[in-house]
Amino acid sequence: MTNTEDKRNTMKPNEPQPSEDRSMTRVGIVEDNATLRKYLAELVSNTEGYSCVCTCGSAEEAMVEIPAARPNVVLMDIHLPGESGIVCTAYLHEKMPEVQVIMLTVYKDIDTIFEALKAGACGYVLKRSEESEILNAIAEVRAGGAPMTSQVARMVVRSFSQTSPEREETNQLSPRELEILALVAKGLSNKEAANNLGISISTVRVHLNHIYEKLHVRCRTEAAAKYFRSMPDGPITFPPRSEGM
Repeated sequence: MTNTEDKRNTMKPNEPQPSEDRSMTRVGIVEDNATLRKYLAELVSNTEGYSCVCTCGSAEEAMVEIPAARPNVVLMDIHLPGESGIVCTAYLHEKMPEVQVIMLTVYKDIDTIFEALKAGACGYVLKRSEESEILNAIAEVRAGGAPMTSQVARMVVRSFSQTSPEREETNQLSPRELEILALVAKGLSNKEAANNLGISISTVRVHLNHIYEKLHVRCRTEAAAKYFRSMPDGPITFPPRSEGM
């Protein structure tokens, strides 16, 4: 199947309509391997609550098609012919700051993944991941999370601290919001933060949404970075945790 046919078959049934359910997660896919691109499109389209609205085989194509399709989440291959997925991510981050980009990679190339995150991506997933892991990564970024290992998260936080020495004001946050932000910055998951504070996971999510709005950030990694920049004293430590957020 050609890329044009691939795109037509995945986009046409899912073109946005005036009455479209906004709870539907709209996904765009940027992957030069036609077989993998088709597989991902079918995985998304066959999952309840998800809609594949755009498939692209190159960064150049994605820079045109994705702004027109306006997905909520984009699965972005890091290594593409022509411009890289990192360049494409930076372009989309500038043009569509609301879109959540998840990088697709064959292996854990930490430095390349880190560069992609600095360009505006919110996380990454390995191409060899199980279907459930790919879908969970999409759901996680939609909920404000960032699918990545603690090693990568540490690099992101330290980068923000080094490149932005000025302290970010967090005095607009409530005491409870500060508590949750501190736990998130230490690497705790929503469930762990909820257990620590004796509140529900849904309450933690509500507070996180308020924190993101007040700090003008899109995910927990950026929120953690601003927290550490506002409190520069003391080493950055992360508790032992499993792979992923």
